Amino acid sequence: MQRRSAVLFLAVAYCCAARAQEAEKLAPYYPTPLVIVEKMLDLGGLKAGEKMFDLGSGDGRIVIMAAQKYHADATGIEMADDLYRQSMQKIKSLGLEKTARIIHGDIFKQDYSSADLITVYLLPVSNDKVRPLLEKQLRKGTRIVSHDFPFRDWTAEKEVTIEDDGEGRSHTLYLYRR
Repeated sequence: MQRRSAVLFLAVAYCCAARAQEAEKLAPYYPTPLVIVEKMLDLGGLKAGEKMFDLGSGDGRIVIMAAQKYHADATGIEMADDLYRQSMQKIKSLGLEKTARIIHGDIFKQDYSSADLITVYLLPVSNDKVRPLLEKQLRKGTRIVSHDFPFRDWTAEKEVTIEDDGEGRSHTLYLYRR
């Protein structure tokens, strides 16, 4: 009986932990078209040598372009195992390991205080969750570019609408400065 209770307890604990981890997923994976990636980095004014972070970096395309084209020190944060492995493999195959990296982890457990630019493509509720962390950590002048979803209670310095990404979809980019 005691063993059965222990097994039941472990099963319930595992399910609760799995649900808690799933609840931390801040957006579905939807790759940003490369033309929009470039517009995000341009809008953010990314310069060579600057530190940028992409929160929820997916397949690493923003990090890779930031390092490859803009010569920035680029870091992505990605929780999904397969996307982390895929993006790290791409970074290695391109020889970008010195300037591009993906942290396999939770965006809420990172230090962004060195950032010059932050890029995000998260759901509105997720922007609400990450906003206090950014407000606490980012230094004055840090730029934030949000794709499609604004940060509530922040005033965008600039808002850009791209009517067609080449695939018939429109996008809005929001530039903020702390």
